[in-house]
Amino acid sequence: MRLLRARRARAVAAKLLAALTGFALLGPAFSADGSGRPAAPDFVFIVADDLGYADVGFNGSEEIPTPHLDRIADEGLRFTDGYVSFPVCGPSRAGFLTGRFQDRFGFTRNPTADPSNPDAGIPVDERMISEALASAGYQTMAVGKWHVGTHPSLRPLNRGFERFFGFLSGGHKYLPEELTVERIEDVKKRGDWYRTKLLDDDTPVEIDEYLTDELSHAAADFVADADDRPFFLYLAYNAPHTPMQATPKYLARFDHIEDRRRRTYAAMVSAMDDGVGEVLDSLDEAGRAENTLVVFLSDNGGAESNASSNSPLRAHKGTYFEGGIRVPFAVRWPARIAAGSVSRTPVSSLDLYATLVDVNDIAVPSDKPLDGRSLVSIFDDPTAEQPARDLFWRLAYRDPSYTIRRGSLKGIVDPEKGTMLFDLEADSAETTDLSRERPAAMRELGDAAKNWGADFPRDAAFPGRLSWPAEAD
Repeated sequence: MRLLRARRARAVAAKLLAALTGFALLGPAFSADGSGRPAAPDFVFIVADDLGYADVGFNGSEEIPTPHLDRIADEGLRFTDGYVSFPVCGPSRAGFLTGRFQDRFGFTRNPTADPSNPDAGIPVDERMISEALASAGYQTMAVGKWHVGTHPSLRPLNRGFERFFGFLSGGHKYLPEELTVERIEDVKKRGDWYRTKLLDDDTPVEIDEYLTDELSHAAADFVADADDRPFFLYLAYNAPHTPMQATPKYLARFDHIEDRRRRTYAAMVSAMDDGVGEVLDSLDEAGRAENTLVVFLSDNGGAESNASSNSPLRAHKGTYFEGGIRVPFAVRWPARIAAGSVSRTPVSSLDLYATLVDVNDIAVPSDKPLDGRSLVSIFDDPTAEQPARDLFWRLAYRDPSYTIRRGSLKGIVDPEKGTMLFDLEADSAETTDLSRERPAAMRELGDAAKNWGADFPRDAAFPGRLSWPAEAD
């Protein structure tokens, strides 16, 4: 169900309000550029769920065509070494939505699906990217998977988004006939929260198409109906996360793949790619593509459960090997980024928040400093050498383990598995542990990582907020 009538009615009302106010109170984001369009760019932030590093064309896939995702990279910039801040869905999203390492506010595991718990999600005193952009006058919409809080105070409409079309849980059924639970408040046992009806803002609604298609339509409609203010669209697909479900339309494209699970996975990725194409077409039709920063990445590496491929990277979702944290990552902004650019600089999903506030000169609260770094200098010259930086990861739900990347060296310090050191430039597959050959380097990296996370809270400081692994996704 496209729900176009309600959406377009809201769009007309928003345009009327904008005309009456003349944008007088909307702040610096609306400086005129002489063309009648606002100078501030639009932002489209697209996130896949458990997508394998090797399963997009711009990273070399020949088995699963992704022409629309490839268009983002071909017309913009591909990051070969793009990372997320955690190898599992919820904390990863908490990181890039706040621009801060999620352990700083205790988001060390996936949140529970308990809507009565105001602590199970991103704390309300953390300013999400949507709240920062809304303060600068952006119109905002979240589409798809939320997974950062189900209590009413933690939901999208209370976190800077004017519109929401999607679901609050960490996963979802894709077929309309399986959506039998009216609201997440009605969930009685684990598994039902995958069957909740979609929310249009706060209202449960019926859908009659494949879920990925419904999300794509809602995102494209938002672009088409947007008024003259700049917008922020957060499109969070749950594809290709389990359950493995696809329609005959998409499955027919992959009859040549014998493995049933891999064939279904490919179909799910293809459906998402079609949806991204729908959104890109909507930008073109609205005349907004030139000054829109489109970002695409996965929330973590491909999972063992969905037949994804992270080749040649080691391991998968849930680990701090490259297959868990290095993800497909591409951006497009025709007004600023040269087509066909490639950057080998290691970057983080935490950098996206820093980039958006940098572009709009939005102040960051002094007591909530960002952990990311603006990507604007890479946009302007993707091959230029960037200032040195360390990238860190921390796994806190047992005795903390730490991971650090410094240049091409990557160190892992784990109480259970010991220490490991890899040279990613020579060994991106992490096949050869150098920790015994280079003990001084291992010690230096390990000490840096442990010192970095020394003042972070432990799980015990946040009783009842999080659940692992019982409600992992």
